Amino acid sequence: MAEGEKIIKINIEDEMKSAYIDYSMSVIVSRALPDVRDGFKPVHRRVLYGMQDLGVYSNKAHKKSARIVGEVLGKYHPHGDSSVYDTMVRMAQYWSLRYPLVDGQGNFGSMDGDSPAAMRYTEARLRKISEEMLGDLDKETVDFVANFDDSLTEPTVLPTKIPNLLINGASGIAVGMATNMAPHNLTEVINGTIAYVDDNDIDIEGLMKFVTAPDFPTGGTIYGYEGVKSAFETGKGRIVIRAKANIEENKHGREHIVVNEIPYLVNKADMIKKTADLVNDGKIEGITDIRDESDRNGLRVVYELKRDAIPNVVLNKLFKFTALQTSFSVNNICLVDGRPELLNLKQMIEKFVEFRHEVIVRRTKYELRKAEERAHLLEGLIIASDNIDEVIKIIRASKSPEVARENLIKRFDLSELQSRAIVEMRLRQLTGLEQDKLRTEYEELMTTIADLKDILANRSRRMQIIKEELIYIRDKYGDDRRSVIEYSASEMRIEDLIPDEEVVVTISRAGYIKRTSLSEYKVQNRGGTGSKGSTTRDKDFLESIFVATNHNYLMVFTEKGKCFWMRVFEVPEGSKTSKGRAIQNLINIEQDDKIKAYINVKDLTDEEYVNNNFIVMCTKNGIIKKSKLEAYSRPRSNGINAININEGDELLEAKLTNGNQEIILAKKSGYAIRFNESTVRTVGRNSIGVKGVKMSKPDDEVIGMICLEPDSENSILVVSENGYGKRSFFNDPETGEPVYRVTNRGGKGVKTISVTEKTGNLIAIKNVTDDDDLMIITKRGITIRSRVDQIRVMGRAAQGVKVINLSKGGEIAAVAKVPKEEDEDLENIDGIENNENQENTEDSNNGIDNADTDSENKD
Repeated sequence: MAEGEKIIKINIEDEMKSAYIDYSMSVIVSRALPDVRDGFKPVHRRVLYGMQDLGVYSNKAHKKSARIVGEVLGKYHPHGDSSVYDTMVRMAQYWSLRYPLVDGQGNFGSMDGDSPAAMRYTEARLRKISEEMLGDLDKETVDFVANFDDSLTEPTVLPTKIPNLLINGASGIAVGMATNMAPHNLTEVINGTIAYVDDNDIDIEGLMKFVTAPDFPTGGTIYGYEGVKSAFETGKGRIVIRAKANIEENKHGREHIVVNEIPYLVNKADMIKKTADLVNDGKIEGITDIRDESDRNGLRVVYELKRDAIPNVVLNKLFKFTALQTSFSVNNICLVDGRPELLNLKQMIEKFVEFRHEVIVRRTKYELRKAEERAHLLEGLIIASDNIDEVIKIIRASKSPEVARENLIKRFDLSELQSRAIVEMRLRQLTGLEQDKLRTEYEELMTTIADLKDILANRSRRMQIIKEELIYIRDKYGDDRRSVIEYSASEMRIEDLIPDEEVVVTISRAGYIKRTSLSEYKVQNRGGTGSKGSTTRDKDFLESIFVATNHNYLMVFTEKGKCFWMRVFEVPEGSKTSKGRAIQNLINIEQDDKIKAYINVKDLTDEEYVNNNFIVMCTKNGIIKKSKLEAYSRPRSNGINAININEGDELLEAKLTNGNQEIILAKKSGYAIRFNESTVRTVGRNSIGVKGVKMSKPDDEVIGMICLEPDSENSILVVSENGYGKRSFFNDPETGEPVYRVTNRGGKGVKTISVTEKTGNLIAIKNVTDDDDLMIITKRGITIRSRVDQIRVMGRAAQGVKVINLSKGGEIAAVAKVPKEEDEDLENIDGIENNENQENTEDSNNGIDNADTDSENKD
């Protein structure tokens, strides 16, 4: 131990605690977190300041990156050269920063994660937008501190005119905390900032009308808005980002998925490799090849599909298992007055405006001081020019310049600065022209001084300057959004933009769905040959058709007993003759499942409504089930189980009821059973249900279900597969007695139509009134619309009349009722009269009245 030294014992725990706190604060304040004012960490700030020091402006030639790194290292940032170079590289990458700050020349890496070239090979210079962040640095707008060796000074913050923290975001891991701030669109941010300047009391919801969501450098789709809203309101939120993908057809007619934009910070090469591994492992099916066709014109990744693959199903799997869908966890922690704070959108804008206000005040004070100093000198020069002969005489009589200055001060009551300026004045300033310039400059300076003083005295003027500078930046550097926002129906209230008009929704057996305006369908007389209702693919035919309004909630029930949820306006619109789109592209239905029933619901969020209404379902084997609507009001993207289906059975129908209706189940054998809904107890979603009707023979099955009020005056329409149909009353209009008598559930039922070889099996049963029209579609895609009031009301067991002329071998695929259109003229087509006469003859020859009587007696 040297002389005079001594050892002091301290507690190691206290020393470690103190040292770690010092270290952590150093990391938080001087390394990992950005400043709320300029949005920079120290290393970013030092790189830009060092580049300005070196003079590599946007209008100058590029300089070697190694020279820039050396400048920053030697003067301001005494750390590893890789930290400085990596920072500069990132500020030059268009896929890393929404608004790059460095103009790089050479290899600065790629989206595939390729490393940039060594700094001795690349060159760089400032971008124009960076110069806006460095402007006014020489006007004492910010504080300067000594650098690491006290040989130079560096700014503690840049006097940026641009809200860089919001437009470029930031990320960093400190000790005990981390920050992850999303980039935003410059135009939106500036518009929001201007709105705040105009109204300091504006709330976050008001600001969100201007700043709609983050805007990522790589574009992509922001999927859902709740995370964005949370981030804006609290400073924390999880934002889901999806790639932008399109389904295209190649020249061979095969479909493939093309991705043009990927989520932010995703390594494209790694994403493709991991996707290929998932395909090889069998976790993602339907892909035969993945190609990266990206070039200098943009990103393009192609996923070739198998012939039998459904593109949207494959795409959903890619979203689920690969980086085509990622999340960005927003955590807006930054330094406010040297302390880390979590800020929401308004607070960040507020802090920036406060900083800009401070910069403008300091800049104005500096400019005022300089102007006053210059005006002071000009006053002295003007005095000298007015008394030039005497001034020259005093200077000539003086032994030295110091004596001359003292004599001038005594004679004209000048300051030291003024006397020095007069002594050093050049002879050319004695000309008349130069003297006029002095007076003009002085007058202009006095005007400027008055204006600067007014700025300092008037806050509204300072705020106006902030707005003008922001508008200048917006107009010069603003651009369109890159990231698209995909709202859910509950988030964006898109229904306010869509007219609530009636549409016809059709679905083919192969699962193609579309919606068409009801006005496209013309009214025809009973027995017409029909018009082409849809173009179908080979071996496909239209199986289901129903009428809804655009604002309805559409509950979709499948053959396997699953329930899905969507809005009617989300169904793709198509013309009457278009094929529509595959239902698998709209909901995540399994490939071997089929849509069987649909329920239009006005509102699934009304608690009273969903608890007082019920879903009644029936299966082909005659099982019936009743559950509260509330049980189906929260469906998931992959669907929910609506009913457990026994092996060999399948869901046939689902209806919305109020709990007091009567139910009719009809079988293809021509029999139907009527019972009260109250005899079916309410059960949960996962239950199987109870027996509704007993089958008459082994190959019999249920073909339809009707739910009506007990006293309903509706009539029951039945249609057979060979085109025969009729109406029967639900209740006798004179006596009110049930035409279909009420029995216990589980019986065989009574005859509803006389089934013969001529009529074919029963295909459909509907409850109708005279105010309905009837729409029938054949398996060949032919559509006819006729009025229900033209179909005769007959006995319950009658055979019926022809409602559509079928060509040889044709059969009916689906039947639906639609509202009557009184204003449309009937469309007369060839053969109507012959059809009417032919059917009247058939009616009389068939002995319908006798059939009615005989059937009633048998029942």
